[in-house]
Amino acid sequence: MEIELKNNAPGILEETQIEDGFHILKFQNETNDDQCVIREINSSYIQFHFCVKGAVKFNFNNGSYAISLTEENSLLLYNPQRDLPMNLEMENDSWLITVLISIKKFHSLFSREADYIPFLGEGNRDKKYYTDAIISPAMAVVLNQIMNYSLHKSIKLLYFKGKAYELLSLYFNRPENADIEQCPFLVDEENVLKIRKAKEIIIARMAEPPTLQELSNEIGLSLKKLKDGFKQIYGEPVYTFLFDYKMEVARQLLASGSHNVNEVGLKVGYSTASHFIAAFKKKFGTTPKKYVMSLN
Repeated sequence: MEIELKNNAPGILEETQIEDGFHILKFQNETNDDQCVIREINSSYIQFHFCVKGAVKFNFNNGSYAISLTEENSLLLYNPQRDLPMNLEMENDSWLITVLISIKKFHSLFSREADYIPFLGEGNRDKKYYTDAIISPAMAVVLNQIMNYSLHKSIKLLYFKGKAYELLSLYFNRPENADIEQCPFLVDEENVLKIRKAKEIIIARMAEPPTLQELSNEIGLSLKKLKDGFKQIYGEPVYTFLFDYKMEVARQLLASGSHNVNEVGLKVGYSTASHFIAAFKKKFGTTPKKYVMSLN
């Protein structure tokens, strides 16, 4: 077997196989604890790791060597001489996206540009290759679109395939002005930070969120740029994102068994139980009560 998973934290990992030898892995630790994920990967795979949020530590050789990857940074690993299993320690509230692609598949994508890719040259064919790099704003847009995917399930494979190709293209296309050319909205890092601040504000105040105009004023960005930028980075409008986030928080609270339906509804901003039940059913296709019963 090429790839084998051992995960002591169910729900942390979601994997999509795009093609033979081409996978996208989404690691999302939303728990209050650090989590460990271990998976076997053989030496024919190139590994691209992108830390979208928080921090992750990669352990090697039974923990004798480690590489830390922090928010907004990436890591490329390739060693044709030996397998490089993933042994991850994820801090709480951390997101990681990993692209695994076989060297055979990778060569088929970049054969004409092989001279521009350092480890594809003839002299490096049998050499290991590790490198880290900063995630550009243009890449951050694609990564957040992958992480916050909310379109119909029937097009997920096609969507992820397109985004994986786009991500690799941006990764290897790094002229000085690449960030501006690739994403006209994100003309500087300041706008990215403002959009991230907007997301943090609505999450922190999800029970009583500000209006779009209030949010626009608070982050110092025009209403149009807030709407356009938020959708570019997170893949959906502000309140659609907030709704999905609130429902996921509600689902986790219900699953924990520490709150009843009314309490959960109030925590995520619904003053009446009926409105919360309707919203939950719209998102998950079942009522909160039936969802809790299904867990038992």
